[in-house]
Amino acid sequence: MILPPYEQDLYAYIGGICNELDCTPVKIGGYTDHIHILCTLSKNISLVKLISTIKADSSKWMKTKHPSLSNFYWQTGYGAFSVNATDVDNVIAYIADQHIHHTKLTFQEEYRAFLKKYKVAYKEEYVWD
Repeated sequence: MILPPYEQDLYAYIGGICNELDCTPVKIGGYTDHIHILCTLSKNISLVKLISTIKADSSKWMKTKHPSLSNFYWQTGYGAFSVNATDVDNVIAYIADQHIHHTKLTFQEEYRAFLKKYKVAYKEEYVWD
C-alpha cells in the first residue's frame, strides 16, 4: 500500500520521526510492501522503541492521506541489522534502487536469501505476519 503518490512524503515523515528521536536518518526508501531505514541509533532510545514509534506515528499519518488508506498498518515484526561503516554507501545505493531491484526478486525471496547468507535462524511462520 506504499504507492507513489505517498511514498516520498512517507519517507520524509519517517525521517522526521527519526530526527525527533535523535536517530539521524541516512537513507529511507522501499517498495510497495516494505521500507528500509538506514539511520543512526541514539544512545537514548532502544531499537524496539524507535521501531514502535515509527510504526505507530507513520501509520496514523498514512491513514490521513486518502480514504483508501484507512486500513493502512505495518506488520507486527521487523528486521534490524547493524551496518559496518565501510558498507554505508552500498546500503544507501541498495535502498535507492528498490523499485528496480524488486522487479527481479520479491521482498520475501530477498529476505529469506539474506537470512540464509548471514546464517540467521528463523521460523517462517514468525516472519510474515
